[in-house]
Amino acid sequence: MMDVIETKLNLIADISIKHEYQDCICDLTQNQIIYSLQDFVHHRNVSRLEHCIHVSYHSYLICKKWGLDYESAARGGLLHDFYFYDSHTTKPEWGIHCFSHPTIALKNALEHFTLNEVEKDIIVKHMWPVTISRPKYKESYVVTLMDKYCATREVANYRNKFAPARHTQF
Repeated sequence: MMDVIETKLNLIADISIKHEYQDCICDLTQNQIIYSLQDFVHHRNVSRLEHCIHVSYHSYLICKKWGLDYESAARGGLLHDFYFYDSHTTKPEWGIHCFSHPTIALKNALEHFTLNEVEKDIIVKHMWPVTISRPKYKESYVVTLMDKYCATREVANYRNKFAPARHTQF
């Protein structure tokens, strides 16, 4: 899974950090349903799976550096957009996508995985401040910020695809 983020998103990962990150999410990545996110375009030429890995990995790195619960950040980040419809062409069953997809993602995640309270909060509140409720945990704020950062970077990389590659390393 890390190969996707390293090649497509031009990231450099230290081997020990890479293994520790993979340990945090290994139970999620053993379930094949996570890979179905690859079938949905999320930001231009980036799949929803790639975006979720990007958010997850950056959140993991920051939370680890700050002494926070990096495992929950990695897991919540990977599942924050865990919904199975094309948001560019399909409306959710209820509500407007930007408001309803966090709840849909949490519902889907709970059907397939056991989550702690931090992971649940990360998923359901990652769209703050668009959604009303503030994140309860510092890790939720980190994932929320990394979601915005990664989305901006993914769109910018698409627009600047002829610009020299930049590498991000934390």
